[in-house]
Amino acid sequence: MSTKRDYYEILGVSKSATAEEIKKAYRKTAIQFHPDKNHGNKEAEEKFKEAAEAYEVLSDENKRAQYDRFGHSRSGGGGFQGHDMNMEDIFSQFGDIFGGGGGGGFDSFFGGGGRSRQRKGSNLRIKLKLNLEEISHGVEKKIKVNRLIHADGVTFKNCTTCNGQGQVRKVVNTMLGQMVSTTTCPTCNGAGQLIDKRPSGVDSSGLVSKEDLISVKIPAGVADGMQLSMSGKGNEAPGGGIPGDLLIVIEEIEDKELKRDGNNLVYDLHISFIDAALGTSVEVPSVGGKVRLKIEAGTQSGKILRLRGKGVKDINGYGSGDQLIYINVWTPKKLSADEKNKLEAFRSSPNFQPQPDHNEKGFFERMKEYFG
Repeated sequence: MSTKRDYYEILGVSKSATAEEIKKAYRKTAIQFHPDKNHGNKEAEEKFKEAAEAYEVLSDENKRAQYDRFGHSRSGGGGFQGHDMNMEDIFSQFGDIFGGGGGGGFDSFFGGGGRSRQRKGSNLRIKLKLNLEEISHGVEKKIKVNRLIHADGVTFKNCTTCNGQGQVRKVVNTMLGQMVSTTTCPTCNGAGQLIDKRPSGVDSSGLVSKEDLISVKIPAGVADGMQLSMSGKGNEAPGGGIPGDLLIVIEEIEDKELKRDGNNLVYDLHISFIDAALGTSVEVPSVGGKVRLKIEAGTQSGKILRLRGKGVKDINGYGSGDQLIYINVWTPKKLSADEKNKLEAFRSSPNFQPQPDHNEKGFFERMKEYFG
């Protein structure tokens, strides 16, 4: 089990906090532990990174929903970036939180020098369809992705406007003294570099489209709509920098026979009145193949049988769910004259009159037991 702190606890907010409350809490925490205020303090730096990680997840609607459901899951390439984020990644968030471009809000707040913002390429998003067996056990898929990469033969030079920093500083004289603000360079858009030479057919960003074959490991237990992230497998950044991410959205193919309920699988089994009364042996579908099941004599319609561990593996590694078999005793809609006569002979038999066992649990009690 993960020893990482809860993201809501890190920012000091409740799980019902609004997006604005999360943003304000992050701003307060980031200012408290910012490196400019805590020179050489490794503990403060770790808390600064920890707060950035928490905000990265909780500020994203999809990531927050995934975290609320599965916690700190990182298996199979999924989960969150966490402390793999470097300081450049963190400072790139500040345009939204503190205003200005890049880390400008902190530079003017603490009086520090301008930082060169490392540009990040755009993310790619794809849908990946998986059947129930692949979801139950996990799978490795090879997928083709069209990515933007740096074209061969392209050379760059430093931007003369920002001298390769990606940011420009502006000093304004006010009645309170000089105020310094830092904004993204308008010439290179924060890249710090401009294209010097490029072959024909290459766009102004120096990128070309290329089809890549990428191997993706999908952990067992993923659910429809869940989003996994592969760091650095998105588009490359113009002029250099950090490649974007590949976002993989899971699309679950509905199984024709087995219905999924969380980690449990549900199957409706229809048997005849004869089989229910005398007992029988039947085969039922299960993930990975058929399973033979014994039906006891006198089985009632509505009875639920459980196959332990025959469900979907838990994405956090907490074992597997069960397969639940719902017994439905099927009544024929039409009878021949001979069949009617044979059944009519048993109508008045005491053994064929309903005699419910009051010690047997009812439908709602069984539901509470299985799903409680």
